[in-house]
Formats: sequence, structure tokens, C-alpha cells
Amino acid sequence: MKKLFLLPLLLLVLSCYNVERNCQDFKTGKFRFDYEVDGVVKTTLFERNDSIEIETYNGKTDTASIRWTNDCEYILKKLHPKNMAEEKSISMKILTTSENSYTFEFGLVGSGQKQKGTVTKLGE
Repeated sequence: MKKLFLLPLLLLVLSCYNVERNCQDFKTGKFRFDYEVDGVVKTTLFERNDSIEIETYNGKTDTASIRWTNDCEYILKKLHPKNMAEEKSISMKILTTSENSYTFEFGLVGSGQKQKGTVTKLGE
């Protein structure tokens, strides 16, 4: 009987836990995103201000506009797409933050497929 009483109490305590999200700290600055493709770690460096993100990957630089939909979500749209796939906007959502990094999910706008990653802030 005691176990049945403890279960709702435990669920109540866990439901009150809020994940820290200080998204304002990551709206601008220089960042690094490391990810793995076919067993090889790739790195993207980017710099972001309120409305523009400049990204460097494999020695190539690209620019995208940023439209913040709320403090922790924004839409990226390449300014100079080279093909039809690059014309599609990407939805970004910051899930959690720490002192110098954040975890996010991203995917094409309108698509149910999402991927996750972690970005490290390098400086202002």
C-alpha cells in the first residue's frame, strides 16, 4: 500500500522539474557544431547576430537569414541557395542550455523528421 502512495508523490515531484533554457545567451555570438557523418566527425563554425547567420563548413561560407519565432525557436533560410533543397527553410529549437552550450533539434519546416545536436559557444 505504501508503494502505491509513493508513486503519485514521485510523479508529482518529477513533473515540477523545469529544464533550464537561457536562450537569450545564445542569440548572438560565435559557435561550433560538431557532428558525425559516416563515422567521420565534421565541424561547422558559425557566427550569429539577431538577423543573420554566417556559416563556414569545409572551407565554404554561406549566409542565412534568421527569424526568431520566440526566445528559443527560430527559422533559418539561406540567402543564396544553390539548388531546390537549399531553398527550404530549417526550423531550429533550443531544448536545453548550459553555461557555454545548448542542445537543439532541427528539421525542414513542415517536416516531422527532426535531428538533435549540441552547439558550443566560442565567444561574442
